[in-house]
Order: sequence, then structure tokens, then C-alpha cells
Amino acid sequence: MATIVMERIGRLFINLQQVRQVPRMLTEAMCSSSCTLKDSEIPSFFREDFIHTGYRPLHQSWRYYFLSLFQRHNETLNIWTHLLAFLVLLGNFCRLAETVEFARDPHSWPLLILVLSAMNYTACSVVAHLLGSKSEICHYTFFFLDYVGVAQYQYGSAVVHYYYAIEESWHRHMQGIFMPTATVLSCLSCLGCCYGKYRNHNLPTWVRKLGQVAPSAMAYTWDTSPVFQRLFLWSATSEDPALPFHLGQVAFFLSCAAFFTYPLPQRWFPGHCDFVCQGHQIFHVLLVLCTLSQIQASYLDYLGRRRLYTRLHGSHEAGLFVGLYVVTIVACALIAAFMVGKVKRLLYTSVKAK
Repeated sequence: MATIVMERIGRLFINLQQVRQVPRMLTEAMCSSSCTLKDSEIPSFFREDFIHTGYRPLHQSWRYYFLSLFQRHNETLNIWTHLLAFLVLLGNFCRLAETVEFARDPHSWPLLILVLSAMNYTACSVVAHLLGSKSEICHYTFFFLDYVGVAQYQYGSAVVHYYYAIEESWHRHMQGIFMPTATVLSCLSCLGCCYGKYRNHNLPTWVRKLGQVAPSAMAYTWDTSPVFQRLFLWSATSEDPALPFHLGQVAFFLSCAAFFTYPLPQRWFPGHCDFVCQGHQIFHVLLVLCTLSQIQASYLDYLGRRRLYTRLHGSHEAGLFVGLYVVTIVACALIAAFMVGKVKRLLYTSVKAK
């Protein structure tokens, strides 16, 4: 009995020792902006246009980058905007699960794909912005992962728009080709973004941006075409509760696309947006608002348009679209892995040349 008591006291002592280390760990993490570097103190590859300070040093321990979640640097708000968004989406998923029988109702699976893909893209974004400053290969790898997250979210958007939002007239033209095309365009979007990052400093900025934006714009136009038709046919007398949310998601997306494409407002105030009010931070917030509007619109369509979509889509189609979602993720992951291989060869060649 005494032995057992001593073992428990020993374990308690060890746990207390670990707890006592927490303040020191947080102190290391909560360092001031003096712990960060200026753009002149880091390799040019890691510099962002018009962002002059707040860069984290390279080649630190993994713990340093994880704890930098609580540090003031120029990626802090990029991390927290999508970390908080992930938690909001997780709460939203739990709320939906109380009213939607995801396990029993195949017609709810497109909505499930949308919510899961939204959680995935925010999680991938958090990882990229949190850990991408460790080294060049980490930067490439984690941002390629981020692009995989964006591509599979594009597929999630396509499947809910095709399944719930589409009108019968548009369905007649798109039946059998809409979702396979959405899969291909998602993969092209992932490839364009990865290749643009790969050629980050070998191409003019406008060429790189065009390579990243053009495939994504094509995917968005295709994926959202059922919503565009719904909005075009929207009359003042319509009582469809989902349409204002569809309008909101389109408005939020077009706004966030502008901030992704152009480095505003830091272009106007270089050096004054290093920590707060970067264009990419605004892009994150607008994209999250777009996603939340989209989920609410799709949920209302799921509830209010059941007679239409159960007639348009056979009982097997939902399972097929789940399979296509898995194919999209695997294909995009293979694209990212292929590009990581090219990066490793490029870095090896650069080191060997020195």
C-alpha cells in the first residue's frame, strides 16, 4: 500500500514539474517583436512584397514554430483567422449533426463534403502559415498542402451547388459532365498554384499570379454556375430564404479574390501593415465569411429543395460524388508530392552549385 501511495506521489510530482514549465514555455513564445527579423535579415525567398518586419528566424526547433502561435509576428493574424474559423466550422458541423442525419441520409452527403472540405482548407492554411517559415523545403511542402486544401474545397463547393442549388433546366445540360469537370478543374487549380509557388522567383509576379488565379477562376466560374443562374432568375417576389446567402457568398468571394490578387493595402502603406491589416489577412476573413454563407445557403437548399433534388439525382449519385471527392484529394496530393520532388531537386542543385 505504501509503495502505491509513493508511486502516485511521484507521478503527481512529475506532473507538477511539467506544469511549472508551462510559464517558461509561454514566456519563450510570447516574446516581443524584437524576436523577429527585418526583411533584409532573411533570404529573399521568404520576403513578402511591402512587408518589412516581423519575420521569424529560419531553422529553429519545431517547438519554436508551434509556440509562435502566441508570438507577435507578421503571420500571427494569418494563423489565427483560420484557426478560429476552423473552430467555428467545427461548431457549425456539430450543430448540423443535431438536425441532419448524415449517416442515414445519402442526400445529405454533399453537405457533409462541403463542411469537411471547409474544415480541411482552414486546417491546411493554419499549418502552412504556422510552420512554413522553418526552411525552404518546409515552406514549399506546407504551402503545397495548403493548395491541396483549397482544391478539395473547390470540389466541395461544386458538389453542393450541383446537388442542391441547380435548376432543372441547367441540370439537363450539365448532367454527367458537371462533377467530372469540377474534379479536373480542382486538380488544375492545385497544379497552377503549386507551380506558381515553385517558380516564385523565376517568373514576373504578374505571370505567377496569372498561373495561380486563372485555373482557380475557371474552377470557381464552373462550380458556381448553378448559383449564378439561380441569382439571375431571382425576382423581387421570391421567398427563397437561401438566395440572400448565395448572393452573400458570391459577394464575399469576389471581394476576397481581389485582396488575394493585389497586395492591398500594404502596397499603399509599405511597412505599416506588417502585423495588422495585410491584404492576405483580409482575404482570410472574407473567405471565411464566404464559406459560412455558402454552408448556410446549402443547408437551406437541403431543407427547402428536397423534392427537386431527389428527383434530379438518383440514389446512387451521392455515393459517386463521395468517391469523386476522395479521387480529388488523392490526385491533388499526388500533384503536391510531385512538386515537392521537383523542389528537392532544385534545392539540391542549388546547394551543389555553391
